[in-house]
Amino acid sequence: MALSRVQVSIFGLGAAVLLATQNIDTRAQAQIAASNAERTTTGNPITGEGLPNPALVVTRNWGQLPAGRKWGTTAGIDVDPIDGNIWAYERCGAATAGGGPVDCDNTPLDPIFKFDRKTGAVLANFGKGVMVTPHGIAVDKQGNVWIADFAGNKAGTKGHQVHKFSPKGEKLLSVGVAGKAGSADGEFNQPNDVVVGPDGSIYVADGHEAQGMITANAVAEGIKRGATSRISKFSPDGKFIKSWGGIGVRHGEFRTPHALAFDGRGRLWVADRGNHRIEIFDQNGTYLESRYMFGRPSGLFIRGDTVYVIDSESSPYNHPNWRDGVRIGPVDEDRVTGFIPPFERDDRVYQGTAGEGVAVDADGNVYAAEGPNSIAQAGGAFTKYSVGQ
Repeated sequence: MALSRVQVSIFGLGAAVLLATQNIDTRAQAQIAASNAERTTTGNPITGEGLPNPALVVTRNWGQLPAGRKWGTTAGIDVDPIDGNIWAYERCGAATAGGGPVDCDNTPLDPIFKFDRKTGAVLANFGKGVMVTPHGIAVDKQGNVWIADFAGNKAGTKGHQVHKFSPKGEKLLSVGVAGKAGSADGEFNQPNDVVVGPDGSIYVADGHEAQGMITANAVAEGIKRGATSRISKFSPDGKFIKSWGGIGVRHGEFRTPHALAFDGRGRLWVADRGNHRIEIFDQNGTYLESRYMFGRPSGLFIRGDTVYVIDSESSPYNHPNWRDGVRIGPVDEDRVTGFIPPFERDDRVYQGTAGEGVAVDADGNVYAAEGPNSIAQAGGAFTKYSVGQ
């Protein structure tokens, strides 16, 4: 009788162990399935169809406009690493990206803004009289604001430089030769963006016009007249260290390096807009890898393990079928997992139009800086895409 009870207990224990094992197995399989489902992108990264939009609430014309001013175009926006608020610039009312009748030289307004990220209130506004056409912006760890000045003025006294400002607006440093477009070491010819590396080194994306060079002859002619497409590196105090790249389509070459960002591993990401790709380098300029699934990138922003890439220029004749907007994906994969759609525009049928700069705050809200292609549809220089229903 005792033996039977022992046998029953053993059998019962075995059944319990088997059941527990089966439950663990089932849970493990469910976790694997969920992980695989998460990794599988069912949406279309070209059109954005079927991809989730993490920031559904659209606020056009975001940010308070100072009295008596009209928003101009922009291409840059960033997040303050200290207080999380938003830094950006606009081109003193100019409708163009340089070379038009209005710029910050002949219309001397303060082009640099700091906005409260929740209310859009202006917290700071400065930069008057320093630049011609701001084109890129970065905020370093100390809260200093860096601006690339893309174009030169008629007098040849301003432009083609990068400027560093304190958070209060004092100009602390300028890199490049004022008013002179050049391709020699330490010179710029249409600088697009600037970023400060982990060790304080300064990186500048130089050269805008190569994105329009669509033949080998056009590239050769551009190089002959001094056009550039390169990255220049400087020490924290502005001394030239090195440049790399040139106009071309090979890895390590560019056709308009339009925006820069560093990831958490200290790698430099370059939005190579004319070549419809992102190029990734180490801090010495060694090519590492590329991304091809994010459209024709104008701007990029990395928060944690996620990259946000904004496409403002895909159109029926330079990048057929690709829809403008913000593509979102993991830093370590060439894969799109989310999409914020563009505004519609009649002459970009099926493709729409979006901004040129992108930034993301700590809550996941996405901010776009509207360029010449999108400012009319956006209704102002900045758009906020908020998380929520």
